[in-house]
Amino acid sequence: MKVLLLGSGGREHALAWKINQSPHLEQLYIAPGNAGTMQIGTNVNLGLTDFSAIKKFALDMKIDLILVGPEQPLVDGLYDSLKSEDATQSIFVVGMSKEAAQLEGSKEYAKAFMMRHNIPTAGYQSFDSSQLSQGEQFLENLQAPFVLKADGLAAGKGVLIMDNLDEAKKSLREMLLENKFGEAGQKVVIEEFLHGIELSVFILTDGNDYLILPEAKDYKRIGDGDLGPNTGGMGSISPVPFADAEFMKKVEDQIIAPTVSGLKSENLSYQGFVFIGLMNVGGNPFVIEYNVRLGDPETESVIPRIKNDLLAIFSKMKEGKLKEVKMEIDNRIAATIMMVSGGYPDKYDKGKIIRGLENNNSSLIFHAATKMNENGDTLTDGGRVLAVTSLGNTLHEATQQSYKSIQDIQFEKAYFRKDIGKDLV
Repeated sequence: MKVLLLGSGGREHALAWKINQSPHLEQLYIAPGNAGTMQIGTNVNLGLTDFSAIKKFALDMKIDLILVGPEQPLVDGLYDSLKSEDATQSIFVVGMSKEAAQLEGSKEYAKAFMMRHNIPTAGYQSFDSSQLSQGEQFLENLQAPFVLKADGLAAGKGVLIMDNLDEAKKSLREMLLENKFGEAGQKVVIEEFLHGIELSVFILTDGNDYLILPEAKDYKRIGDGDLGPNTGGMGSISPVPFADAEFMKKVEDQIIAPTVSGLKSENLSYQGFVFIGLMNVGGNPFVIEYNVRLGDPETESVIPRIKNDLLAIFSKMKEGKLKEVKMEIDNRIAATIMMVSGGYPDKYDKGKIIRGLENNNSSLIFHAATKMNENGDTLTDGGRVLAVTSLGNTLHEATQQSYKSIQDIQFEKAYFRKDIGKDLV
């Protein structure tokens, strides 16, 4: 099987690492990839939203399967573009239609979908620039903290949570009238705050049946103790101790099954991953958000625990036989620690030489933002640089191994949180 994997982060490196183990693989291409993926496949310089170039490459290379890592190509309609042409419609796409991708592309769309299918979520209302006064009035009727979400994609920065009503009103004005988040914030969803503990649940669905993948918990804040600004994710743990059989049965019955049933009843073309961001509120699950792809850095903890051949699963999906797959999961705990550039998530430098990668033989090192120079040096190429993942029989064993491996890796101003997983002990 010839595979084209779209993306360049730690999620894509983890997927490439897993796909590369399959006996069904003939050739793996990653577009655009990074310094890590080039060691296990062929990096290709394709723009993620350059659909004509993606289609031409797929045809030239006789690609059998396209796996879409990030959400933007799906929200922009890559699936529809491929299926609209005779030459490319037979390529199997692990992804979904533009309409179905609105589950992530529009917070309002997702909330309305949940309401239609009786999926537990926080109460909400949405407002545009002509409804500022109504939005302010809605805030006045809520209890703090106040949650404001830009309706569209805002690179993970479109959610604001604040304790002060005046601050919330000010932020609402900035979003609706001053384009604080650009087009993404032309409409704002205001919702009730849910008190609880977050976790991420992942499924793979063909639109009829589904497989439940290992769950994970990620850590968004930059600082130890969950302090400071939000980031793309500073680490993740899988499995999550409080997600026991009783809780996960509620998740399946109240959220997963109605979600897949809802996709089917609304004729939404969906063959791919669903990332369900949940809040455990007193033992009951509530949906915070949907994503139409795997999470990052959760993927770097989840994928190493899956024993199944990923390409064999995708083949069953294509045949409409997903329900025949029996998931085989490693019982060990996976701990992922992100190494990031100094200054992230604000201003940071790129191009720093990374040393010590060759010394590792105890952890999995997934590249999140790296490139290679003409001398063969691996360089930093973004904010979140490396995801260091270890498996252990206990949470302590897994986290300590990741921290031990980090000590062997150096780049200028490297930073990482030192408390990943401590809240779960």
